[in-house]
Amino acid sequence: MILETAFMCMALNIYHEAKFQSMLGQIAVGQVVMNRVEDSRFPDNVCDVVTQAVTYKGTDKPVLHKCQFSWYCDGKADDINHISIYLEIMSFTQLLLSSQMMMFDITDGATFYHADYVTPSWARSKIKTIEIGDHIFYRWKRWYVCTLDQNSL
Repeated sequence: MILETAFMCMALNIYHEAKFQSMLGQIAVGQVVMNRVEDSRFPDNVCDVVTQAVTYKGTDKPVLHKCQFSWYCDGKADDINHISIYLEIMSFTQLLLSSQMMMFDITDGATFYHADYVTPSWARSKIKTIEIGDHIFYRWKRWYVCTLDQNSL
């Protein structure tokens, strides 16, 4: 499957990651992608975020189960079997990607999530921000350095 546009990449990612979630849960999955695009630790465009994976040496073929989003390299067919759900996802994906609409980030900056029936080791090093449906969302732990200005003493 070739993913060519941000719109296509986002819609397919939301569909495969959250098709049976509420619209809120689907939007949250999309927001994670957008938060990653804005974070310098991840690729800087939607399609590269969605397809980020460990690849076989010298190729762009992803290693089975070594992708940021599991559907992209789980070895299963990526067919769209629920057309009505996909059409709904496509309609709000346009809004999510549009710079014309300011969206409130319901995930509070989340760049990670997982299903509530698994416990990945990386979750311990992140801060849980919200749970929506069967997904738990996380962001990086932030370390703040406090400096005192001599004039404020």
